[in-house]
Amino acid sequence: MELQGLHGQVVDRIGRSLASGELRAGEVLRLEDVQERFGVSRTVAREAVRVLESKRVVTSRPRVGVTVRPMSAWNLYDPQVIRWRLTSPGRAVQLRELAELRVAVEPAAAALAAVHADPDVRRRLIAHAQALLSAAGGGDVKGLVAADAAFHRVLLTASGNGMFAQLAEVTEELLVARRDLLLLPEQLDTAAVRGHLDVAEAVAAGHGAEAAQALRSIVESARTEVENLLEGGACALT
Repeated sequence: MELQGLHGQVVDRIGRSLASGELRAGEVLRLEDVQERFGVSRTVAREAVRVLESKRVVTSRPRVGVTVRPMSAWNLYDPQVIRWRLTSPGRAVQLRELAELRVAVEPAAAALAAVHADPDVRRRLIAHAQALLSAAGGGDVKGLVAADAAFHRVLLTASGNGMFAQLAEVTEELLVARRDLLLLPEQLDTAAVRGHLDVAEAVAAGHGAEAAQALRSIVESARTEVENLLEGGACALT
């Protein structure tokens, strides 16, 4: 969930500066610097720093100030951190990392879902896959992304693995970002779109190996799309 209010705006602006490298690891800010830079009260500045600390992008110490941490220490699974990285000059690295994470995790989640999902969840997966096909057929990109995100959220949760389930937000950030940053191919991969129904039907039938293989084809296809777009320069900032 995005932060609201003035302190949320400050958090977002500082986060984007961090992801872009404008503020570098080891740099120190004082609360007074945050107040002056963003024209906010000390209370708002302190709350913004508290939120940034929770994302592990900075540390705050008395008489030292607010120190920027190296990216390796950040909570890289935080949806807002992912968004900052996807809108930064380093977006290509973030896109590759997310694509590789999906390839590593989602086929295993599909196999587990075939074992653990209850009948209602199996029906919901099929419904989301059908909605995805309908949106693709009608050229409805917004509807397609919404159905795709819903499908993968239900699938990851249905795995019965709580850690997999929490990756649903990560997947959704990637899907939404590819739409918002115009990182979808002009021609949708219809085989990958139809593959979601193959996954859903395999899960519904309790066929774990088939579900995993069908899901692997989807995420491998998505990774190839990302690589092709990166090679074509689609990720350059405008």
